[in-house]
Amino acid sequence: MTEDTARIAQDLIRIDSTNYGEGRSNGETVAAEYLGALLEQLGLETTYIDAAPTRTSVLARVAGRDSSLPALVVHGHTDVVPADPTNWSVDPFGGDIRDGMLWGRGAVDMKNMDAMMIGALTDILADGGQPRRDLIIAYFSDEENGGVFGSHYVVDNNPELFAGATEAISEVGGYSVMLNGTRAYLLQTGEKALIWVKLTARGTAAHGSRVIHANAVTRLAEAVVALGRRDWPVHLTATTEQLVSELARIMEADITQIGPEELVLSTGTAAGFIQASLRTTTNPTLLNAGYKHNVIPDAAEALVDIRCLAGEEESVLAEVRELIGPHVELEILHQDIGLENRFEGPLVDAMVEALQTADPGAPVLPYLLSGGTDNKALSKLGITGYGFAPLQLPAELDFPALFHGVDERVPLDALVFGRRVLGDLLRNY
Repeated sequence: MTEDTARIAQDLIRIDSTNYGEGRSNGETVAAEYLGALLEQLGLETTYIDAAPTRTSVLARVAGRDSSLPALVVHGHTDVVPADPTNWSVDPFGGDIRDGMLWGRGAVDMKNMDAMMIGALTDILADGGQPRRDLIIAYFSDEENGGVFGSHYVVDNNPELFAGATEAISEVGGYSVMLNGTRAYLLQTGEKALIWVKLTARGTAAHGSRVIHANAVTRLAEAVVALGRRDWPVHLTATTEQLVSELARIMEADITQIGPEELVLSTGTAAGFIQASLRTTTNPTLLNAGYKHNVIPDAAEALVDIRCLAGEEESVLAEVRELIGPHVELEILHQDIGLENRFEGPLVDAMVEALQTADPGAPVLPYLLSGGTDNKALSKLGITGYGFAPLQLPAELDFPALFHGVDERVPLDALVFGRRVLGDLLRNY
């Protein structure tokens, strides 16, 4: 019999909530209604918010034993990025269980956490129990598009739903990594800024056999290569300085002899997220040009995903414009802030304690997420957000590679671990 947390995650994976970006989506309403029904079964009153047709978020408030304490937002998102089934060894929306793992799009990003939240609440509320403080449970739509039809919409239009909240937890933190034979946990205390841009090159439309120097495709290709090949310098923040120091201690490395990036790369699969937290990245992600083999088009477009450190947005954009040159236009499609919080305070202490209660002696390290979460939107209300979706993972699993990757999967026993650790935190903090 499948454990409840895995079964809920499996059900969610089978709801195809693919988000293609730029407003194109299969929609999250079915997933929101599924989770809302589970919240209602726990005796909670739900609020559904539609930012657009089929773009539904659902929220509920859980009364704590001491409602005078600031409330904690616990949030997940229900949309997923596209998956090409021809590249997968399983149906990406089948929710298959094999080799002790749950497979499918959203298994780690982030329908696993969505399910763990329900499981933790079920354990806490059993037999009339309560968390220590009020919890605001939120399942947002559209996170994979920057939250335009999700967290940002809810925060801008219904801020009262977060009354009294000062902190939040969500995805991509609290998971285990192996460091020099030691299992440690990475707790996400911040995230890089996000700038999604479209590049457009223009030129002369002509027959494909002609000599055309003003070729839009060539101009675009040169700009794309310049950005994709840019080796941005390492720049440590307070978070990454602390992380590098702790890594050096655990890896028994002399930081005066090797650079931060070399140290990070020595950690193996853990470097998948950590490396990109040390520098800006400018990754081309989509190309679009032309309509026939023998026609030179007069325009070509590319999408580029820029992630930089908080406060460096303008300087990075200035260099990007210089790199792409005068014949390529740049349009910002979506931009959002970077976040960085101290690795200290009662909530951090509680998260560390919850992990070390479940895994005594395991080091817990701060890290800066190279991607982004809905904590960006909540920060507009003064809510401080962390990444805490606790998972104890096998050493051989390349967990960072599964985010937006092929054959996304999560161990079943990691879901059980996460439900227990998350429940301990929410019950006692």
